[in-house]
Amino acid sequence: MAESDRTVMSDPRDVVVIGAGFAGLSAGVALAEQGFRVAVLERRPALGGRAYSFADDESGETVDNGQHVLMGCYTETLDFLKKIGSYKQLVFRPRLDIEMITLEGARGRLRAGLLPGPMHMASALLRYRLLSPRERLGVLGAGLRLLMAHRFAPLGQTTVAELLAKWKQSNASRERFWYPLAIATLNDEPAQASAALLVEVWRRAFFGSRNDSAFVYSKVGLSQLYCENARQFIEEHGGVVAPSAGVERLELDGERAVGRVRLRDGRSLEAANFIASVTPGALLAMLPPALRAEDYFSRLSGLSPSPIICVHVWMDRPVTQAAFVGFIGTPTQWLFNKSVIFARKDRENNGGYLSFVLSGARALVERSNEELLDLVMKDLYRMLPAAREAKFIKALVLKEKQATIAPTCESQRLRPPVNTPIDNLFLAGDWIQTGLPATIESAVIAGRAAAAAVRQRVGHVSRIPEFA
Repeated sequence: MAESDRTVMSDPRDVVVIGAGFAGLSAGVALAEQGFRVAVLERRPALGGRAYSFADDESGETVDNGQHVLMGCYTETLDFLKKIGSYKQLVFRPRLDIEMITLEGARGRLRAGLLPGPMHMASALLRYRLLSPRERLGVLGAGLRLLMAHRFAPLGQTTVAELLAKWKQSNASRERFWYPLAIATLNDEPAQASAALLVEVWRRAFFGSRNDSAFVYSKVGLSQLYCENARQFIEEHGGVVAPSAGVERLELDGERAVGRVRLRDGRSLEAANFIASVTPGALLAMLPPALRAEDYFSRLSGLSPSPIICVHVWMDRPVTQAAFVGFIGTPTQWLFNKSVIFARKDRENNGGYLSFVLSGARALVERSNEELLDLVMKDLYRMLPAAREAKFIKALVLKEKQATIAPTCESQRLRPPVNTPIDNLFLAGDWIQTGLPATIESAVIAGRAAAAAVRQRVGHVSRIPEFA
């Protein structure tokens, strides 16, 4: 970006993208590839939005801000990573294999069979020891209903809890199977979360092909996985990616078009098209008051956040050989054994690097880091008593208070499309209406959809030559 007060970008193919997370960078890459000149602006010093990593000097690890998991059904995300040359950094765990432990110490294992989908999930359920044989059959029956649900009666305002009660799922089936996976999928409590979202994501992830249910991890930190490669792709195609370039407001050129963005340092940037890839609250703060009052934008204030807490813990030795462990009946919901996931030993002490997840953590997010660490460690010792023999080394407690929008039934009505009432303003982000909960895949889908909307608009404006 130029250092002058105003940098003019008057060509119809000039696009400003506000926000450099998965949505903003995927939009920028898609447009840059098509010959658009893109300026991606990010208010923070580092790229990544709500999905980034940082170096922890004490442990020598690159730590993700949260436990972000991709799946084989994330087709748009995987294609985006291929486009920017990051696909080789992914580790695929093609066979679903999750250990579940109850507060009473009972153990079960969800391990998919080597069968075509969706039979691979049927085999996992039929061998799941935390449910009785009758309950397993009941879950299978509900799974068949789930596959067909989107074709028949609309789910509308039905919550996950209401749907499972309607399908006569037992208390044990809900507490030991449906609810843990629903909370992990939707980042909210089943009594609040939309059943329509659960049906859609589970239909894609667990009741499709066996490859669709594969868990996919990055061998490197999230920032290294996609931020730097996307930046390089955009810059090699004539664009610019600018950290520490916070947008203060959008300025209208007439009544129905954005003319420029005003940066917090006083500079402004003009373009023909704008994509806002920020949270709903940040977007509203950028808009002129008259626009904020319009129904399309005013309803965004009804989209509330749902937080996630991730606690990273280092021990001096392994505490389990399982890659994933679900905790049933405790505030801590999931343990990700990163030393096993990445098939490596700790650099120095052959220890264990663990990541604990507390999703939908509204009741906990205001607690101190010390309280949260104490809670997680008590849950670890209760669920895995052998962990008491390991020596605690250190921990990091990370809170993402704006991790996702709450996936309520009402949010399904409030989530907007990428096109806005402003002719040249488009929206992107995991919270845009994609039919999916606020996941990385939803963010990439929205980013690419916003790029497609810009291309369509420019095609309607005029036919112009590619940049030289």
